Amino acid sequence: MDITIALAALKVVGYGLAAIGPGIGIGIATYGLCVSAARQPEMKGQLMGYFFIGAAMSEALALLGLVLFFIG
Repeated sequence: MDITIALAALKVVGYGLAAIGPGIGIGIATYGLCVSAARQPEMKGQLMGYFFIGAAMSEALALLGLVLFFIG
């Protein structure tokens, strides 16, 4: 097998594994938001703001991995 093909395949596998982390992070954050909103419904608006900031940061890591996949 050609080394370039093997490296390209490893990049795809690496990005796939790297995308699991942000997915798990957003899942845990969503769970926390649901539990928090159920316990204190009056805080739902403020919690949603924090959730969106955290989800955006987590997705930024996934997008950074995608960019590095295409650069490297």
